[in-house]
Amino acid sequence: MQVNDWNDYRAFIVVAQTGQIARAAKKMGVDATTVGRRIRRLESQIGYTLFEQTREGQAVTQAGEKLLNAIEVMAAAADAVQPTAPRGSGPSGTLRISVSEGFGSWFLTQHVPQFVERYPELQLEIVASSGFLSPSKREADIAVVMSRPKAGHVIAQKLSSYQLRLYASKSYLARNGQPTRLKELGNEYHLIGYIPDLVYAPELNYLDDLVPGLTPDIRSSSIIAQHRLVAVGAGIGVLPCFIGDTDDTLTSIFPESTINRNFWLVTHKDNRSLERIKAGKNWLMQITRQNAELLNPAVATASVA
Repeated sequence: MQVNDWNDYRAFIVVAQTGQIARAAKKMGVDATTVGRRIRRLESQIGYTLFEQTREGQAVTQAGEKLLNAIEVMAAAADAVQPTAPRGSGPSGTLRISVSEGFGSWFLTQHVPQFVERYPELQLEIVASSGFLSPSKREADIAVVMSRPKAGHVIAQKLSSYQLRLYASKSYLARNGQPTRLKELGNEYHLIGYIPDLVYAPELNYLDDLVPGLTPDIRSSSIIAQHRLVAVGAGIGVLPCFIGDTDDTLTSIFPESTINRNFWLVTHKDNRSLERIKAGKNWLMQITRQNAELLNPAVATASVA
């Protein structure tokens, strides 16, 4: 059956993007009852269920996913034929970016003023936590992850390489002396690292890259907490260089023993051409390119060589 009210489609898109009727209602400036009524009416007219109720909110069904792909194409086409926007305007709406805790909290946030100045009509959401939201499931518009996805309706491209090293506070080394061999770390020195059964990405199991079987005796699921533990002199830990090298209280030890990893930029195939997502991708690519030497000091070494 034909759906006559485009607002029903719009409600569907916003609920799919936000994952909750309540969030969608707030974003649209209406009450949740109105959004729920629009979704039910749309489902009644098209003849199938669009969402499944979960503990977190509303998850798009397989049938709903197909409709969403088609509707987003229609929405993008409609945006393209709108009259020219006033000078100084740009993409609008909400842009949700899922990133690792360290990259998001330590690196990305310092560049946000630049983003909001450039795109004043965009509402930016940075989800920086232990774990990633999935663009494939439309939990996020953009995800910056540590490994290239092997499945899902997504497009991935390398964003940046980054490097990790061992760090200790100057006060800790003054009390305990400088280690001379990596194998000493698990015996004569306290070693800080992740909790093994709470590691959310295999790329974080990097101690074996230094010494096979090396095990931390002070553990946290948070890289920010690990940095604080190193900074207050609790022990020695592996930190991304974009954290460790910017803290003047820390010293890099065994600087030749580096760990190399990559960040991948991931978006859903069907919405990658949306203006807000293109704006987010361009911003991420620009700031990582401008700060390549901070993320990976080997870049500076290579350029000198």
